[in-house]
Amino acid sequence: MKRILNIIVFVLLSVSVIAQTELQKKLEKIPGVVSVKEMKVKPYSEYYEIYFKQNIDYKDVSKGTFNQRVLLGHTGYDNPVIVEIQGYNIWTPRQGELSKIFNGNQLTIEHRFFKDSKPKGGIPWRDLTVRNAAEDQHVVIQAIKNIYSNDKWISTGISKGGQTTIIHRYFYPDDVDVSVPYVAPHNLAREDPRIHKFLNTVGTKECRDKILAFQKICFENIDKMMPLMDEYCESKKYTFKDVGGKKRALEMTILEYSFAYWQWGSAREKYIPTSNNNIRRLFNHLVRYGDPGFFEDASIEFQRPYFWAAMTEMGIYDYDITPFRKYLKDTENVTFKHTMPKGLENTPFNGSTMKKIYDWLQTDASKMLFIYGGLDTWGSTGVELGNNIKCIKYVMPTGHHGTRIRSFDDKTKTEIISRLKDWMK
Repeated sequence: MKRILNIIVFVLLSVSVIAQTELQKKLEKIPGVVSVKEMKVKPYSEYYEIYFKQNIDYKDVSKGTFNQRVLLGHTGYDNPVIVEIQGYNIWTPRQGELSKIFNGNQLTIEHRFFKDSKPKGGIPWRDLTVRNAAEDQHVVIQAIKNIYSNDKWISTGISKGGQTTIIHRYFYPDDVDVSVPYVAPHNLAREDPRIHKFLNTVGTKECRDKILAFQKICFENIDKMMPLMDEYCESKKYTFKDVGGKKRALEMTILEYSFAYWQWGSAREKYIPTSNNNIRRLFNHLVRYGDPGFFEDASIEFQRPYFWAAMTEMGIYDYDITPFRKYLKDTENVTFKHTMPKGLENTPFNGSTMKKIYDWLQTDASKMLFIYGGLDTWGSTGVELGNNIKCIKYVMPTGHHGTRIRSFDDKTKTEIISRLKDWMK
C-alpha cells in the first residue's frame, strides 16, 4: 500500500514538473526572448521573469537593441490575460486587482528605459517616445498570444501606467479586448493649466484657504526651517544639485504641498498647522505629506525617463507662484525644467500625439473603462469621453490617486465587474 502511494505521489509530482517545463519551453522558443527565469510568486502556479530583445528605435533598427524586463504569472491557459502596462519600472511581482477579480494570468511589462530595461551605454533620450513604448508592448503581447490564444485580454495600468495603457490601445486597438486605465491623466500641454483651475476650486473654500495659509507660513519661516531641513536631509543622505540647492528644494516642497494634499488625500484638514508657534511642527507636517526627496538628485535620476516623457510629449504641471511672489525670486511659474537630461533642457514639447488620442477617445475608442478619484489632482486632466458611449468612466467623488475598483460601494463594484465581463464575452 505504501509503495502504491509513493508511486501516485511520484506521478503527480512528475505531471506538475512537466506542466511547468512545457510553459517554460514555450516561452524560451519565442523569437526575441533572451532569457526565462522561474520565480515563486503566490498565488500563481507558475511565474517567470522574461527578457525580450527590443529595438531602441523601431523606425531605425540600426540603432541597436535593449533587453526589456517582463513578468508572467500563470493561472491557466483558458483564463483571461491581464496585461499590467507599467509607466515606470516594475514595482512588484504581486497579483494586481484585475488578476484577483478574474483569476487571470498576469503579464507585467516594464516601461522602456526604466530600471532593468535600459540600453547598455546610457539612455538615448530622443528614442524614448510614446510610439516606441507602444511598439514594445505590442511585440510582447503578440508574442505571449502564441501561448494564450483566448479572446479574453485586458490591459491596465495605474497613473502614468494608465496613460501608457491608453496610448498603447490607440496605436494597437486590437491587441487586447478591454482596457482599464486607473487614475490616468491625459495632459494637453507641457504644463496643463486645468490643474490650476482644479486646485482653485476643489474641496471647500475653507480647506483651500487653510492650505494656502499654511504654505505662506512656511515661506515666511523658511529660514527658521532650514536647520531642520539640514538635519532631515543629512539623515536621508539627500543632495539637491539638479534643483538648485537645499533651500530651493524646500521652496519646491512648499509649492508642491497643495498638489500632493489633494492627490493622495493622506493629510487631514484639521491637522494643518495654522501658526508659526512650533517650527518643528510646521516642518514635520510639510515633509510628512510632501517629502523633499521628490526633488532629490538620486530620485530625479531614477525617474528622469518619466520627466523626459512628461516634458516632451505627455505633459505635466507647474507651480502657480502668484500667491507667493514676494517670497520667491522667480518671475514666472516654476516648472520641472531642472529634471531634463543635461544638454537637452530646451527640447521642445510636442503634444500632437496626445491631442490625437484625446480626439480618438471621444470618437473611436471602445471597451475602455476608466477609474478616477474625484479629489485627485491628476483627475483634473483625466480622460474626457464626450459623447462616446462605447467607453465608460467611473469617478469616486471622495477618492484620490489610490482609487481602485475596490474603493467603490458594492453596487458600483458589481456594475463595473459586470460591464467588464460583458465586454469580454
